[in-house]
Amino acid sequence: MGKYDFDKIIDRRNTSCLKYDFGMKRKGRTDLLPMWVADMDFALPEEILADFHRRIDHGIFGYTDPDGEYFAALNRWTSTHYGYEIDPSWVTLGCGVVFGLATGVKAFTEPGDAILIQQPVYYPFREVIEDNGRTFINNQLHYENGKYAIDFDDFEKKIVENKVKVYMLCSPHNPAGRVWTREELTWLGDICLKHNVIIMDDEIHCDFVYAPHRFTSFMTLGEKYRKNLVLYHSPSKTFNVAGLQPANIIIPDRELRRKYRRANAAAGYSQGSIMGQVAVKSCYTKGDQWVKELVEYIAGNIAYVRDFVKKNLPKATFVEPEGTYLVWIDFSGYGFTDEELEHLITDEAKLWLDSGKIFGPATAQFERFNMACPRSVVEKAFNQLKVALDNHVQG
Repeated sequence: MGKYDFDKIIDRRNTSCLKYDFGMKRKGRTDLLPMWVADMDFALPEEILADFHRRIDHGIFGYTDPDGEYFAALNRWTSTHYGYEIDPSWVTLGCGVVFGLATGVKAFTEPGDAILIQQPVYYPFREVIEDNGRTFINNQLHYENGKYAIDFDDFEKKIVENKVKVYMLCSPHNPAGRVWTREELTWLGDICLKHNVIIMDDEIHCDFVYAPHRFTSFMTLGEKYRKNLVLYHSPSKTFNVAGLQPANIIIPDRELRRKYRRANAAAGYSQGSIMGQVAVKSCYTKGDQWVKELVEYIAGNIAYVRDFVKKNLPKATFVEPEGTYLVWIDFSGYGFTDEELEHLITDEAKLWLDSGKIFGPATAQFERFNMACPRSVVEKAFNQLKVALDNHVQG
């Protein structure tokens, strides 16, 4: 029995919660069980909330900059958990990782330049490329027997043929759940060094990794790989503080850092959120045990779904997640059209999920499920899905 209770149901409705309160605006209805956006239904532990309360009780929330305590907390987390230390001069604050990705696009490329991503991938990757007038290039992940792998030959071919300037890496990968090995990352790094490609590396899900897999940060591969590395790091997923918009863009190379900061300034962004900085300080100094138990709990949710799919959804393929708190399921075995699958999920199972089609055209028969919620919610969702599928098959 752990110290923390992740089974507790917390009613998030009427709190301006994107996940629960915007069903009518986004879906035209309010009767769906939401397991879509990557947002957890767990409250922070009291020891961290106490730091928030102390800061709020002070009553003044003016401009701020990160101080020594901030960088010590950040460095403590990365060095303790992932084996690398951060020079404070490398860090630029951002108002969320996606803003930082968009800033990087503008900092390191010109309109029309090619940027490579690997679909199926977190859909804002493509959005920040195309919304800024750059050219999106896809190195499709190879999917076979329920597993994903990188096609390295195609990766290098696409870089050369399209004169790719930037590669956006999702590590761990959302939604495929891959935790890239040191060998895979080194191979990617060598290709990018060979062709002078900047790596914008989103490691936002790094704290959610399941045994026997281990997370390898690109920062630990060796000094030579740092010269073209832009690392995106944040407690927003791990501690569910995305609404406070903390983000650390870590750039060891001086020239890349100069370009990034110039684009950041051009966007009019300077001081970070004061409560976001409180979150970094508190979460990264007091959150170790909570995160340990959280990951164990989510692993239990994943195990439940793995067994449920095997026993009750025989034509679905459960893609084993090595990391993230997201589950990716392939429903192509049922023979539905894309429209029929969405109808079944929404209108029959009454679930609000992220459809695979938003992650890339090749995965329209997939659905992404959020496991960061109490077990009873997971059970309810998958039982609703089973009833809908059974009715559909029998009908």
